[in-house]
Amino acid sequence: MTLPGAFNALKSSNIISWKSTGRLQQTLAGCIERSGKTLHSGEVSTVRIWPEYAGQGRYFVFQSKLIPASIVFAKESSLCTTLCKDGFRVRTVEHLLSALEAKGVDNCRIEIGNLDSENQEVEVPIFDGSASTWVEAIEQVGMKETLDQCGKTGEKLAPYLNEPVYVWKNDSFVAAFPSPKLQITYGIDFPQVPAIGRQWFSSAPLDDSFYEMHIASSRTFCIYEEVESMRNLGLIKGGSLENAIVCSASEGWLNPPLRFHDEPCRHKVLDLVGDLSLFACSGSQGVPVAHIVAFKGSHALHADFARCLSRTGTAVENSFAENIFIHSEAVNEN
Repeated sequence: MTLPGAFNALKSSNIISWKSTGRLQQTLAGCIERSGKTLHSGEVSTVRIWPEYAGQGRYFVFQSKLIPASIVFAKESSLCTTLCKDGFRVRTVEHLLSALEAKGVDNCRIEIGNLDSENQEVEVPIFDGSASTWVEAIEQVGMKETLDQCGKTGEKLAPYLNEPVYVWKNDSFVAAFPSPKLQITYGIDFPQVPAIGRQWFSSAPLDDSFYEMHIASSRTFCIYEEVESMRNLGLIKGGSLENAIVCSASEGWLNPPLRFHDEPCRHKVLDLVGDLSLFACSGSQGVPVAHIVAFKGSHALHADFARCLSRTGTAVENSFAENIFIHSEAVNEN
């Protein structure tokens, strides 16, 4: 699909209007490579992120299979966001995608693998449980405006909300309201864990600098009393006090200090940005320009909200996912 064709597939509706951000699409200025232990499988995986042409968006390559970072391929999974296509699965993509979306890496090829060449499932490394490793890596390699395969620049579009949209389950919800700038307000509630309790965090207009200063370094968290049951389910095999902040209902935080007094709540914002990045297509912005308000959300509810946006009549043609230009070297060297 050509870049103009990809943009034509972004269809405005009564709910969503696709508008220019006033910026051109960007990609990385070089290749990023990072390896590390994964949270749920406990295995070591390696990620290589390459520059990509304008209009190609963000996509994973695992076992030579291409899996677009699109809500179309998001599947239900416990305690993480998983992309699945043709039986191949990439788990725990949310922190990496959060950093790419927030830093404006609109187009990139994400190669991922581990030592098991026969496995059909792989997981993104957890590092310290935040997005800091990815943000730092992006800053180290730098970014540049990217061209499409015809040598033309690509305008970056963003979805603007025209009417309120919401999803809910029991007392949890994600809602969004029209706003000229992106803002996120998030609430969590853990009455059984006094050290966490009920927290609210609201971003100023959420941009690159705010994300880097106030969101990126917030780490994933868990309740100590739930660790054994999660491991019995085959989860968090690679979890430790080095890659998560752990809180006990009776003892409080087991590995202080926190980076922010409301670090758990900020981490939920980090997750939300990563999950809503899956609404992006063809190098567009994924997170809608709106005031997004969430309470007691989860990866599943975030994904449901992204699907709700896709069902408003703004859904892009999915055929673009089959037409991504495959390559293994950095593009647009000049």
